[in-house]
Amino acid sequence: METPVIDFHCHVGSWGRFGMDDDVELFLRALDRAGIDRACINCIFHGEARRGNDLVAEFVRNAPDRFIPVAFVTPHYPDEMVPELERCFDQLGARYIKIYPHYVGVSQEDPIYYPISEFASDRNLAVMSHAWHYFDPESVSIVKRYESLSTRFPGVHWVIAHGGSGWHGPTFGRRVVEAAHELPEIYLETCGRTRPGDIAYVVDRVGADRVLFGTDMPLLDGAQQIAKIVIAGISAEEKQKILGLNAKRLLNL
Repeated sequence: METPVIDFHCHVGSWGRFGMDDDVELFLRALDRAGIDRACINCIFHGEARRGNDLVAEFVRNAPDRFIPVAFVTPHYPDEMVPELERCFDQLGARYIKIYPHYVGVSQEDPIYYPISEFASDRNLAVMSHAWHYFDPESVSIVKRYESLSTRFPGVHWVIAHGGSGWHGPTFGRRVVEAAHELPEIYLETCGRTRPGDIAYVVDRVGADRVLFGTDMPLLDGAQQIAKIVIAGISAEEKQKILGLNAKRLLNL
């Protein structure tokens, strides 16, 4: 099966206990062993967003044909959000935005995130985030969360990290899939724990056009994450879309 393989969800930034030591060559070897052509990389591990985005840019400069830059900003520094996004997209070539509400303690529909979402909507960008956060009540509605976001920011393509897996357990995973089934603005990224049949279930409910292959490397094993797509009970055409063609289209690569 010939298809470009694009990993939508990777991290850089020193985190030694996972063997993440800002080593470009080591990262490239990991991609090669997993059969991944290009990796979308973000750095969420520094409070100063510029520092993390500069590290991403350094990886891209070292291997521009293998790494795709992803911008990260945080509402911890509200005055810096939009200027840093402008720098990332206008100077560093970023392709989408990663946010991490876990750090902030409020979810992505909170007004504190509005400047980021407005920027993304104006430029028709993708924004990736977890759907659920440790501070959410058990009863939180993922459909209502993203329905509100999609109404207020119609130009954004919302990507749910771990959305194609049972990352928070099978019951919650099904709720995320149902949100994507209801809302065409949602894409599901696949990294995480997956049971037999999960990928086929996601494709059946959402369609292969809105599923994006991701690994969460180096936090998870890239080879294992790609294997669950390759062996999934879906068609070869659907696998090609998930493994790379959807990312090419969404990011205008």
